[in-house]
Amino acid sequence: VQLQASGGGLVQPGGSLRLSCTTSGLTLDLYAVGWFRQAPGKEREGVSFISSGNGPTNYADSVKGRFTISRDTAKNMVYLQMNSLKPEDTAIYYCATTFSPTARYDWHGQYEYRYWGQGTQVTVSS
Repeated sequence: VQLQASGGGLVQPGGSLRLSCTTSGLTLDLYAVGWFRQAPGKEREGVSFISSGNGPTNYADSVKGRFTISRDTAKNMVYLQMNSLKPEDTAIYYCATTFSPTARYDWHGQYEYRYWGQGTQVTVSS
């Protein structure tokens, strides 16, 4: 099973992007999905999380109020709408699924996720 993340690009500070995550091997609606990011020289960190269906969502403190995670069940997609982007949001963004309805312990933990996408680059710069 392979997830595909897309939608990254170059955007100016204050701009918006919408990332998409999909797969042909799973019905994503049945499983929790998380978005992670990794900036150069930094560890990968959890950005946002949604439980199965339109279940509870979670956000890292650094993106609360700016990012929104959502699903489109018909399209088998999970989105990350990113508004008011800042240079510190620059990173490779990955989507991943726990292959379960929710995280067992901590959605921030990479160990929770069984399948990962290849990443999409987001660059916020003027």
